[in-house]
Amino acid sequence: MEYRPLGGTGIPVSQLCLGAMMFGAFGNSDHDDAGKIIHKALDAGINFIDTADGYSAGESELILGKALAGGRRDKVVLAVKFGVPFDGDPTHRGASRRWIIEAVEGSLRRLQTDWIDLYQVGVPDPNTAIDETLGALSDLVHAGKIRSIGASKVPASQIVEAQWTAERRGHERFRTEQPPYSLLTRAIEYDVLPTCLRHGMGVLAYSPLAGGWLSGKYRKGHAVTGPGTAARGQRFPGRYDSTNPANAAKLDAADALGALADEAGMTLIQMAIAFATRHPAVTSTIIGPRTMDHLDSYLAADGIDLSSDVLDRIDEIVPPGVTVNVIDNMWDVGTTSLSAASRRR
Repeated sequence: MEYRPLGGTGIPVSQLCLGAMMFGAFGNSDHDDAGKIIHKALDAGINFIDTADGYSAGESELILGKALAGGRRDKVVLAVKFGVPFDGDPTHRGASRRWIIEAVEGSLRRLQTDWIDLYQVGVPDPNTAIDETLGALSDLVHAGKIRSIGASKVPASQIVEAQWTAERRGHERFRTEQPPYSLLTRAIEYDVLPTCLRHGMGVLAYSPLAGGWLSGKYRKGHAVTGPGTAARGQRFPGRYDSTNPANAAKLDAADALGALADEAGMTLIQMAIAFATRHPAVTSTIIGPRTMDHLDSYLAADGIDLSSDVLDRIDEIVPPGVTVNVIDNMWDVGTTSLSAASRRR
């Protein structure tokens, strides 16, 4: 397993990061089985875990807390996101000082830890000034509750704004960005990745399998079945409707990429993980296994490099900077301005 410095913090993290979204009711509700998956990932050399308070309403954090008890916590770099609605309370979401201070205490309690290594704004909050958010997060760093801060799904313009605000106001600055990135979702190559490089930020690429479209099961002649759990299907309605022209284009691209992987002597999962991991701007690629078999398929990508010929062929299928279905760019964040209704206002 290769280790890379995390966004100028000096902390070495594994090139594969264990994503915990699938631990809990949203994916695998068997706590013991999820714990075994976590332990196997750690034994394979992964030292970086990413979760969020909103993953199954905190259940993911509870599972991690139990799995990391007994001495394993000290050997793990733990990243936590906040900001998505935690429950029905309208104050339990966003990036206000009020919610940040309350949310971090809940995460620390569920995770059974005294500190979080990387605390991330999980989704941009247009209703809260970035100065307010950075001020609250900086206070938590100074109090020792968190070590570093980051963001997720933030456009390049907002990344720069946050860096400028931190410098001018004397706040801690975002050390990382967590965007979606895959063979089918490449828009961040245009400006987000160069911006992160310019500001010395680490990049945690999530959804390298594009929500399952690059798992290898979506090929021509096979039905697009969608996610494996009802909870995921409810969260992403329409994302797997193959009659949607944008999804039909994804199926065409996934089929062509699968054929290329076959020709190159690897699985599509291996090619997809290697593609995201080997970009010079990417620090770590987040893998989100629901089962032990899923974890094994991800770990099989460790150490794989893609040849220049394979990369050129990939670019012919999905050109650099292009996302096949634009709604996948920021998972509904920042894409509303592209709708016809918004243009006519």
